[in-house]
Amino acid sequence: MTASLKTQSHWFVLYTKPRAEKKLAEQLREDGIESYCPTQIKVKQWSDRKKKIEIPILPSMILVNIKDDERDKVFNRRHAVRYLYWLGQPAKVTSEEVESLRSMLEDSQFESQGLEKLKPGEKLDMTALGFEHIQGTVKFVTAQECWIVLENLGYVLKFKRN
Repeated sequence: MTASLKTQSHWFVLYTKPRAEKKLAEQLREDGIESYCPTQIKVKQWSDRKKKIEIPILPSMILVNIKDDERDKVFNRRHAVRYLYWLGQPAKVTSEEVESLRSMLEDSQFESQGLEKLKPGEKLDMTALGFEHIQGTVKFVTAQECWIVLENLGYVLKFKRN
């Protein structure tokens, strides 16, 4: 690997201990490491009350933007487990995919789309739905729910209408 590639930062997928995603992301930011824990607001029902809570959409995973030669710094925090690997290399996520994920979750444009037009197995260019630089495959769809497989992450995003 050349020296310039080692000093260039990339987004990596980092596994966390269960239910420690938000905490680890915050701790890494305190350490000066850019991290992102994508979340979604859900309403939880208990026997005596309802409450809106923020739930990570990538369970036990966060995204970190760090230089290749500094990747071990995340393990200074006890909630970091390991990096996700793809074909023997640490899995990298493009900046465009991270920004698209951010804008998708912030804008909540997904809620206003006509889900009934989507079919399972359909290759989906998310820009057609108002998102940028995300491509995926529709895995499951109903009038209230849609699962989209993000090939580069090897992950399924599940969306439900409230």
